[in-house]
Amino acid sequence: MTVLPSRSNVQAELKPAREPASAMIAIDHVSQVFQTSGRQNHLALSDISLTIEDGAFVSILGPSGCGKSTLLYIVGGFVNPTQGLAKMKGKAITGPGPDRGPVFQEFALFPWKSVLGNVMYGPRQQGVRPADAEAQSRALIEMVGLKGFEDFYPKELSGGMKQRVALARTLAYHPAVLLMDEPFGALDAHTRTRLQNDLLNIWERDRKTVLFVTHSVDEAVYLSDKVVVMTRAPGRIKQIVDIDLSRPRRRSELLLDPRYQKYVVDIERMIDDTSENELRP
Repeated sequence: MTVLPSRSNVQAELKPAREPASAMIAIDHVSQVFQTSGRQNHLALSDISLTIEDGAFVSILGPSGCGKSTLLYIVGGFVNPTQGLAKMKGKAITGPGPDRGPVFQEFALFPWKSVLGNVMYGPRQQGVRPADAEAQSRALIEMVGLKGFEDFYPKELSGGMKQRVALARTLAYHPAVLLMDEPFGALDAHTRTRLQNDLLNIWERDRKTVLFVTHSVDEAVYLSDKVVVMTRAPGRIKQIVDIDLSRPRRRSELLLDPRYQKYVVDIERMIDDTSENELRP
């Protein structure tokens, strides 16, 4: 699909939202129109405004095709919005940058590099001396639970291990924001749970801002401070749910917590209601 050029004349008519001083990401009246192969316009996102505070863990949920990933790519600078503006620390996002670290479902590792070589790539590109880059990378590899696998190549790793390498490689850039697009979606349930726990441990330590796209309500509630529930395409924000559960979180405890159960049920109903209402003639 082709991204249509920005409509600056429409942007000028929109009054920009005022974000709080603590805002890491501000999405201001963003809409996105794609042109399909049949030259038809497809409205993927419609008038999205969202503020994400520094250090927050925010998940985006919604039906397939609602524009969750598109919104993430706009924040990452990979897609320019057709209308509206996305900002980071008050500055307009005009392209990708090392301050935003993507972690996608596709691991995108360099197959010709070892685990250590993949993780070292970022620091070396940033001009870090080889010895320092190796020391930093080995520490990250140990942090994601892969000590002893430094010399392995991607083809020798399981899916869960590849995703750990991808996370370590992104963290090696020292991004202020992690942009995660269903990073655990292709993994089995046990591996997915382990990586969720690892991600929470890393987040508790560093408190980076995380924008996390998922189809799993349970995953979103378990990980997040806020859950953004979107409608079907064209994607709009249906509701933002504050998750008032204490941290650090333990899955075994949360499964017995009626508040956790209520969040999951209520958000499931929001998504189901959206689907049912929009399928009616």
